[in-house]
Amino acid sequence: MKSTILATALALAATHAAAQGYPTRPIQFVIPFAAGGDSDLSGRNVAQTASKYLNHTPIVAVNRVGASGAIGATLVRNAAPDGYTLLVARIDTHAILPALDSKLPYRWNEFTMISMIELNPYTCFVRSDSPHKTAAELIAVIRKNPGKLNFATSGVATSQNMAAQYWMTLAGLTKEHAVGIHYKGGGEVTTAVLGGQVDFACNNAPTVIPQAKAGRMRVLFVTPVRIPDLPDVPSAREAGYPDMEKIVGWTALMGPGKLPKAVISRWTDVFARLAKDPDWQAGNARIGGVAAIRSPAETEHYVREQYELYRKLVTALGVRQ
Repeated sequence: MKSTILATALALAATHAAAQGYPTRPIQFVIPFAAGGDSDLSGRNVAQTASKYLNHTPIVAVNRVGASGAIGATLVRNAAPDGYTLLVARIDTHAILPALDSKLPYRWNEFTMISMIELNPYTCFVRSDSPHKTAAELIAVIRKNPGKLNFATSGVATSQNMAAQYWMTLAGLTKEHAVGIHYKGGGEVTTAVLGGQVDFACNNAPTVIPQAKAGRMRVLFVTPVRIPDLPDVPSAREAGYPDMEKIVGWTALMGPGKLPKAVISRWTDVFARLAKDPDWQAGNARIGGVAAIRSPAETEHYVREQYELYRKLVTALGVRQ
């Protein structure tokens, strides 16, 4: 027993000592969704610009896709708490999935919260040549033809699926009125609409804005309010669905539980610098993100609120994994 306690103490001491000179080797950003999605774009934007504030230490973004983000999140949860394996967390991994799946191999609060990164205005949209011109028109067609139209998601336990189902519920429909077709990530969700594989989708705005500007997409509404990139698109409230304002995407950086204070402090300083960095700001603007850098405590508070929101939505919608 004494030897076990001593070994644990020595390991902790070694970890904290190593943290004092952090970082001394490449850092890995685990992105739990496919390339081209919002977590991928946001994580790589941070990786590209944060390196210069960490003595130009390489930050390697690695996609670990699967199980609605749980594979990547679990990998980081089980990683050594040394600051070299960090998670580009999403609303899916830390609000929706924990609210949905009681058998998940991790809990939302088993991570060290480092900082929020950005918020993603949310959109529901169709292809530009779709006969559905407005949100009301699409809902009317779904109502008259239950089970005939389909929508893209990146899995059951994702914001794309929950948003579409919540929207239908607000319109007085059931989840059987339209069929969800699951893809690997947010980028594929948008591509599925573009390719005509599905009739509509709801997704974070950054992956949709470029297609809408190019005239390939028709955005029916945006949450929580109108945005400069889509000035003619009504807000969810203006489209008749005010409760959809609750749906907004977000990205945060987290580590395994019990990260050393020296590592957290170093990253807090990095994010304070990123908030003023024109390269990071420009990259964030390009992907349609709204800067939302916050302290570790503020990040934990926000993630807790989002988890509680989706826990209530899961119950109200009767959604099951």
